[in-house]
Amino acid sequence: MTGRYYEEFEVGETIEHEKRRTISERDNQQFCDMTMNQQPLHLDAAFAGDTEFGERLVNGLYTMSLAVGIAIPDTTDGTIVANLSYDNVEHPNPVYHGDTIRVQSTVTDKRETSDGERGVVTMHVEVFKVNHPEEPLVCEFDRTALSLKREHDD
Repeated sequence: MTGRYYEEFEVGETIEHEKRRTISERDNQQFCDMTMNQQPLHLDAAFAGDTEFGERLVNGLYTMSLAVGIAIPDTTDGTIVANLSYDNVEHPNPVYHGDTIRVQSTVTDKRETSDGERGVVTMHVEVFKVNHPEEPLVCEFDRTALSLKREHDD
């Protein structure tokens, strides 16, 4: 277990997740297959070549899901009760096969539950493309999780 308990999150702190991932054509294809998303912009090179992007795009939901997976070890691995919401999702720039992404999470809010036994933590997650000189933002969203509190001996 590597995640943080509620008490270990500090509002305003930014957690730089060390793990990165280069997204392959196979990753994108498999995600589209598993989710039954057959959008030709993700899968058909000829179709995508005729769009403003000029090539296939990585499925934005895969980018978001991958970001959550990368963030979990440093945030909620083994200390989460449940993910409560994903809000304000944006994809300001495209991701292509071969792009490498990095992720950071900034704690924006935390509060105890009404019974005081757990805590709710909200993080703003940002995903950047690192194989591009400007490291453009390619996805961002707010993730809210119900977190365990440390057990205290009374």
